[in-house]
Amino acid sequence: MELQEYFSEEKSIYLQISEMIETDILRGVLMEEERVPSTNELAKLYLINPATAAKGINILVDNGILYKKRGIGMFVSTGAKEKILESRRNSFFDNYIKTLIEEASKLGITKEELMEMIQRG
Repeated sequence: MELQEYFSEEKSIYLQISEMIETDILRGVLMEEERVPSTNELAKLYLINPATAAKGINILVDNGILYKKRGIGMFVSTGAKEKILESRRNSFFDNYIKTLIEEASKLGITKEELMEMIQRG
């Protein structure tokens, strides 16, 4: 597994854990029905509290990205990659596109001019 080695101070560690696992699923490092590292393995690897790792894993379970096989561990759900892509696209729209359109409007930039700018970029 190719999880990043360093955490940013901008976000909670448990959120970064869940995002790193999602990114590994998107990149094909973790495949559907493949086992993911346990909370204890993540805690040991990153020198973090197992409860912090569990919180990150639980976000993914709640979102249907991972599921638990009793006594075996956590696994990537079927369709996880598509769910992550949809979620990240929605987030991209909400966090970037809406803001871009609002700022362009404040500056008097029309949608046509904005599209032209995007196509140039």
